[in-house]
Amino acid sequence: MIIEFDHVSKRYEGSRDALHDINFTLGRGEMAFLTGHSGAGKSSLLRLIALIERPSSGRLSVYGKDLSKVKPRQVPFLRRNVGIVFQDHCLLDDRTVFDNVALPLIVSGQLEYAEMARRVRAALDKVGLLDKEKMNPQHLSGGEKQRVGIARAVVNRPSLLLADEPTGNLDPQLSEEIMTLFQQFNQVGVSVMIASHDMALISRMRKRVLTLKDGRLIDDRVLV
Repeated sequence: MIIEFDHVSKRYEGSRDALHDINFTLGRGEMAFLTGHSGAGKSSLLRLIALIERPSSGRLSVYGKDLSKVKPRQVPFLRRNVGIVFQDHCLLDDRTVFDNVALPLIVSGQLEYAEMARRVRAALDKVGLLDKEKMNPQHLSGGEKQRVGIARAVVNRPSLLLADEPTGNLDPQLSEEIMTLFQQFNQVGVSVMIASHDMALISRMRKRVLTLKDGRLIDDRVLV
């Protein structure tokens, strides 16, 4: 299993549980959607997987490693295998598309420039933006910015891809195109978990859907 939640809860100070007694697993090469109302706990769940936050109780494992035992200095190493796509892109407007996608590789500091450049251009090619590498993000459309965010998320060749409302600011046609990209990554073995409230789009994907309500997992099934 890539992900295993075992009676996981998350409580923020001064509030009720954002997540309560969550139990599920995500297998290698699986694609699943996480849905529910605003405030249901979707983003909190993804943040726990990415080690942006830690559970208040229960056991959460990623790649077989109990995240409660991961020390702060070890977090960057675990995240090398996890790509994260945000709804608001989180791009640096004063850097080129190339530099934005290269950022995770620069931070890791493991590659020579030639190999880094090859990986960046391969990632941009996968999302159809190789011809935009010298542009700055402010000159791109919303859909193009999201594609840059996806390229940045996969440039490290992660085996797990997380996306938090990646189509929330896009029109239906662009949303379909973005979901098709995630499906293509899944088809080559990448495990994918996407938080989304767009049930119409999710239904068309015919994948596993986990539904949260008030921090509880109330449904887990494959749509057919």
